[in-house]
Amino acid sequence: MIHRDHPELSISQQCRLVKLSRSAFYYTPVGIDATTLTLMKQVDRVFTKFPFFGSRQIAAYLRRDGIIAGRHRVRRLMAKMGLEAIYKRPRTSQPHPQHPVYPYLLRNMVVDRPNQVWCADITFIPVKRGFLYLVAIMDWATRKVLSWRLSNTMHAEFCVEALNEAIARFGPP
Repeated sequence: MIHRDHPELSISQQCRLVKLSRSAFYYTPVGIDATTLTLMKQVDRVFTKFPFFGSRQIAAYLRRDGIIAGRHRVRRLMAKMGLEAIYKRPRTSQPHPQHPVYPYLLRNMVVDRPNQVWCADITFIPVKRGFLYLVAIMDWATRKVLSWRLSNTMHAEFCVEALNEAIARFGPP
């Protein structure tokens, strides 16, 4: 887009035309050095083991292993890697005021035989490069897992597949 040896336009004029600063044109990105990469691997190792640790606890844990890194550096690297401590956040799922509240149909029901009532739950599992989502269909009476599926996205298709597999194997509850 910008030619260094343009016969009529200087680099300054070309940068001005494409609305780019000259410093951005001359900038060459600096890669991550080896020591920072090894520290990032250690932070990832600790975070995978303790996903509820924040930057302070990870820095303290690394210090016990002999790796010296300040919590601000750990926080910056965690942000660069997209890591965030898992903890209870205040009331993030607020129902819409116009959303109807459905009655709880199992309130007075006694669940005493298999294949009478099923339940489903979705959870996420931290892995090396993000999260996997796990859905499990369970029988309430026996607490047996009837079907399960893993997915790397939070779409409904894998949940429906798990439900259809449970219905195919055990019949509808």
